[in-house]
Amino acid sequence: MNPITILLVDDHDVVRTGLRSFLNTQKDVQVVAEARNGEDALQRAEEVKPDLVIMDITMPGMDGMDATRKLKERNPDCLVLALTVHEDKQYFMEMLSAGASGYITKQAAADDLVAAIRAVASGQVYLQPALARWLLDDYQRLAKQEQSQVKPAGNDEPAVGLDALSQREREVLELVGQGWNNQQIGKQLDLSPKTIARHRERIMNKLNMHSRTELVKFAIRTGLITA
Repeated sequence: MNPITILLVDDHDVVRTGLRSFLNTQKDVQVVAEARNGEDALQRAEEVKPDLVIMDITMPGMDGMDATRKLKERNPDCLVLALTVHEDKQYFMEMLSAGASGYITKQAAADDLVAAIRAVASGQVYLQPALARWLLDDYQRLAKQEQSQVKPAGNDEPAVGLDALSQREREVLELVGQGWNNQQIGKQLDLSPKTIARHRERIMNKLNMHSRTELVKFAIRTGLITA
């Protein structure tokens, strides 16, 4: 079985030297090249075509985020593992957005780094557990937002309130709730039936409703009309 070939990218010589010495003790890992910054990394990656790039983030010149983005543009199959001092959500999210398949801090244990390398090289995603909570938090926040915007099946409660409607749309809804048809509403508001139909369509879209019955129930619940 061929070893996982690694390109080390870090602007500190001592860090690269230490990483190379440690990683080359692993039978399934081989450091084949090093780079001091993003520009150097792009050139070296083109030359040695490593299986995996271990990428620092903050470096002189092109940083790790831009380098990762360009590496992925040139070779979508290129695997990148971020190794950084930054235990920071912004860096974390930006590196993942740039295309990194893993993120681990330099404070992590050596065994964790090896596990991250093996995971990413095998096509998995590796996120340091202490940092993965940010993805979970964002997912849960987005899920709650979607739930608040979508009217659940079988739930009569509206997804939004009257404040989502314009004054004209409220007037139309009030008359719809009283049983008026488009022609009658148009005559009352001095508008054409086609214009009233468009207003009704917009109201239904905003409230995520699909029938006149739902509109009437909504108008009653919100106090726009009395039952």
